[in-house]
Amino acid sequence: MRNMTTPDRNRVQLTGISSRAYEHPADRSALVAMRSLSGFDAVLKRTSGLFSERRLRLMFLASAVRTTDTQFRALHDMGRDSAYILDLHRIPEIYVQQDPKAYAMAIGFDEPFIIVSTGLLDLMDDEELRFVIGHETSHILSGHAVYGTMLAILTRLATRVAWIPLGYIGLRVIVAALEEWQRKAEMSADRGGLLAGQDPDAALRALMKLAGGSRLHEMNIEAFLDQAREYDTAGDVRDGLLKVLNMLGTTHPFAVTRVAELDRWRRSGEYERIIGGAYPRREDDGNASITEEIKAAANSYRESWAQSQDPFIGVLRDVAEGAVNAGERIFNRFARREN
Repeated sequence: MRNMTTPDRNRVQLTGISSRAYEHPADRSALVAMRSLSGFDAVLKRTSGLFSERRLRLMFLASAVRTTDTQFRALHDMGRDSAYILDLHRIPEIYVQQDPKAYAMAIGFDEPFIIVSTGLLDLMDDEELRFVIGHETSHILSGHAVYGTMLAILTRLATRVAWIPLGYIGLRVIVAALEEWQRKAEMSADRGGLLAGQDPDAALRALMKLAGGSRLHEMNIEAFLDQAREYDTAGDVRDGLLKVLNMLGTTHPFAVTRVAELDRWRRSGEYERIIGGAYPRREDDGNASITEEIKAAANSYRESWAQSQDPFIGVLRDVAEGAVNAGERIFNRFARREN
């Protein structure tokens, strides 16, 4: 019988790993900036009574099945494995909820926990599930719940002030920016899920199944990556505009985008470097530079635009570059005042 505090096979423990190691630059810059605002998370906790962690935990404790050594044991072990590999000191509780839809989510501030639907359990094999649990554990390590809660609050607020045109427009701009952040946060968690599971093929399969369902024998990952390339290059400027409109109101990137981004990140060599021990440590998070992270985020967007074959992106590239440059100047002034 294996030691229940360590993974079931020879995975590398990433001792003291900082979430900055796997976070998308746009996500990481926002997180570094917000972590520098002392007391921000405490204020948000006090103002988010509608999203009470205690209330939600009690609800799932009453209506779902909590994994233990005697209930959904394999899933319970995956949670412990992910916490071990990502060096998360508190193992999040996992609840299984009856729902034919396939989903998982991480909830909470002080004692976050994970919800997994029965639809997801039926869809994924063990290694794919391990990636999903690692994905949610990465959300917890990054502290994404704070910003997810902010998005939920602002979305509800936007609906309440819809009768005030300028107020609604202003809030919609903020919500759109938070939605863009959350899409990048999902990409961060995909990378973290890969680091936790350490099985690239399983990670890509899991994301592909979210699009095509359980009939894996009818799908092919290379063909799906071809789909992603076609999505990026297909059509003219009108199609590019439609892609942007399709993203409005969404908090998750489309499946082909997630598969392509995760595959690109793995092929960049970053995954192997982290597994080899070359990654930022949590103990150094306080020394992270907001200015440098903002520059990294801007460079990431520039690289993405340069690589994209989307005609609409080509039209907007100069405008977007100007917006990024303006954003960098604003953050640089802010950083100088802080220093």
